Amino acid sequence: MQPQTADCNVDIAKLGLKEEITHEALVRSIHGNVAHVEIVQQAACAACKAKSMCTASESVVKELDALILSPMEVGDRVEVAVSKKLGWKAVLLAFVLPFCLLLGLVALLPKWITNEAIVGTLAIVSLAPYYLLLSLFKGRLEREYRFTARKK
Repeated sequence: MQPQTADCNVDIAKLGLKEEITHEALVRSIHGNVAHVEIVQQAACAACKAKSMCTASESVVKELDALILSPMEVGDRVEVAVSKKLGWKAVLLAFVLPFCLLLGLVALLPKWITNEAIVGTLAIVSLAPYYLLLSLFKGRLEREYRFTARKK
């Protein structure tokens, strides 16, 4: 069986990827002009000499599909990138907005509810509908967040 290869020429400027967040990845498979890649994210202390004695060091394997920008083959080490602007938007959607919702409810609910335990519980429970709403837009967000891959 011959290894799959991809040949693709994409203009990076058209994708808006001038400022980007990058990670090293390994190509697992190629389908047309899309590569299925595996990223191994390690904790910041993964390079520490004392990590064998520490429980804080860990690594997480993430898989994603990326648009191929340069020819590559299965097994190649590639650089996967996404626009920095989209990274900030992800932080906003996943952390900043829910935090503001939580704080807003903790500030407003005591005007109507005097029991602090109920106010705290309602504020925390309010995050479930927020993340449910976010999951309803998962397809739209996946189309917007385009990862690209180019051979190192």
